[in-house]
Amino acid sequence: MSEQQKFSPEVVAEAERQFAILQKGTEKIEPEGGLLLKLKQALRDERPLKIKLGADPTAPDLHLGHSVILRKMREFQELGHKVQFLIGGYTALIGDPSGRNKTRPPLTEEQIAENAETYMTQVYKVLKKDPETLEILNNTTWLSKLDFADTIKLCAQVTVARIIEREDFSTRLSEGTPISMHELLYPIMQGYDSVAMECDIELGGTDQTFNCLMGRQLMQSKGMSPQIVMTFPLLEGTDGKDKMSKSKGNYISLQDAPNDMFGKIMSIPDELTEKYFRLLTAVDTSTLPSHPMDAKKLLGRTIVTMYHDEQAAQGAQADFETRFSKNAIPDELPEKDVQTEDGQIGLVKLLVSLGFAESNKAAKRLIEGGAVKINQEKIGDTQATITASEAIIVQAGKRNMARVTLS
Repeated sequence: MSEQQKFSPEVVAEAERQFAILQKGTEKIEPEGGLLLKLKQALRDERPLKIKLGADPTAPDLHLGHSVILRKMREFQELGHKVQFLIGGYTALIGDPSGRNKTRPPLTEEQIAENAETYMTQVYKVLKKDPETLEILNNTTWLSKLDFADTIKLCAQVTVARIIEREDFSTRLSEGTPISMHELLYPIMQGYDSVAMECDIELGGTDQTFNCLMGRQLMQSKGMSPQIVMTFPLLEGTDGKDKMSKSKGNYISLQDAPNDMFGKIMSIPDELTEKYFRLLTAVDTSTLPSHPMDAKKLLGRTIVTMYHDEQAAQGAQADFETRFSKNAIPDELPEKDVQTEDGQIGLVKLLVSLGFAESNKAAKRLIEGGAVKINQEKIGDTQATITASEAIIVQAGKRNMARVTLS
């Protein structure tokens, strides 16, 4: 071992203490032993590590899936390190192709800017608003300054064979699904972010492994000390199948209202309850109630308390139980007026008009699935026509209910 790599017993002890905290909940740390060495070096040199997490503002909300890694960033903050939350304002123009079987639809610069604005406030729901340990960046700052010659030089550091190693690219190639050239640039752009930010560590879900390792490769090609990559398990969304995702619409937003947040948590499959506790909270899973409903209600209260407060959590549970557990109609319901022809309307059209379904097809699925009730009576006929001379109670699914007047 070189002289520079010798560490005092105090440094070793503190590095091992921090490592024990930080490695919990990770799926993989690459290279093995890299995080502990980085911690030792930082403590010896009396400098904080730079920790990167990037998120493209492709929709207005950060969600509970993001919070898995944001909570780890908070741990780094608590230990005195510098966390860098990167808003991918420029990479969002491409859209991350990770895990996708087709090209993303492009967003306008105005849409991206509006979404990025919301991210800058939502991160404070998890991270400490402390300029000493938190920096919010936007990769438009440096990526927009690269000219075409710079981009060519950057691409020269990566082979085509390396890019198509990505599972999503190789799958699309084998299936004959088109891949646009701009998508091939995405991992290189994300990797260049790490170069520009001089990262020590990058965090990401397991689906981001390739992109994060690209950062290591580009840093090495620049003669820099390459970042350590820490990946984390993906959190399934409310459908219980796919990862929580804005594009799939199966997410629980960090800024959802308490009642909506609690209701969405209650809709997740029972088998995911323990994983949600483990990835999203500090609750000891060995102490969970044995009954699935009781465990899920505890999960709902815990998460709503984290992002709102205890009073809001208790109110959200009471609202849920009033609406669904006791099969009662709440005293306070949203009141909506729906315009009709001759005082009658098709049930499918009614659900879409109320915003309870995104399309006629989605409305029919709700009806066929037995999720639609009029005045607490289940309606299973997609051709049903609703006629009413006074207000009716329309319910679709577990969370949508309103007092509706047809006029």
